[in-house]
Amino acid sequence: MLLSDVLAAAVSWQPADGDTILLAADETDLPVIETLVATLPARARGRVFVEVESESRIGHLETPGRVCVSWLVRERGQSLRTAVDAYLAEMLPLELEQEHRVYAWIAGERSAHAITSA
Repeated sequence: MLLSDVLAAAVSWQPADGDTILLAADETDLPVIETLVATLPARARGRVFVEVESESRIGHLETPGRVCVSWLVRERGQSLRTAVDAYLAEMLPLELEQEHRVYAWIAGERSAHAITSA
């Protein structure tokens, strides 16, 4: 499967070396998440959030060793928005000495983009 088979032409995915990756979607966009994860280099680091209706919908997603996958279950009250907000608050602290950068694709947005603390 090619990236273009799953992603619409309007979706851009070009993380830079060293970017922390954030992918977030519900189960309807899981094929996009799987395809984007397949493009990540072995040294990539970051987080993938997938929101599913019930525990029975939790699957397996193969990722590079430093990319963590969190399955969020709506039946338990877990929310994609809450998880993403908490992750970004942790990963983008306001420090004057250092810029923090997260390259994110969140379902519902047309393109991935870098989010920085600067």
